[in-house]
Amino acid sequence: MYKKGSYNKYKKPYTPGSSEVVRVRTPRDKEVLGMIESRLGFGKMHVICTDKKMRICRVPGKYRRKIWVRDGDIVLAVPWEFEGDRKGDIIYKYRKAQVDWLRNKGFLEALDV
Repeated sequence: MYKKGSYNKYKKPYTPGSSEVVRVRTPRDKEVLGMIESRLGFGKMHVICTDKKMRICRVPGKYRRKIWVRDGDIVLAVPWEFEGDRKGDIIYKYRKAQVDWLRNKGFLEALDV
């Protein structure tokens, strides 16, 4: 059965119970994991990062239509080169199955989620 409004003959049909984790993006170089604490408005939000810093992060225009975030979401953030301890960009949002995988592998221990 196809989900209403999502028919595409080249895609596999939507199955609600499938939550396989094939590949999970892990932090590279200067990237840090974080959890959205609160939204501030105007596209900015408070993010608690794994390096124990609170940053005001935004979703850059390149990702704005692709990433929709809410309070409590686990995200991948990149601190700015200038004022990197206080500001950053959100470049990826993890899904529920990916968050479970990160928790099992020990990536989220610093967040106390």
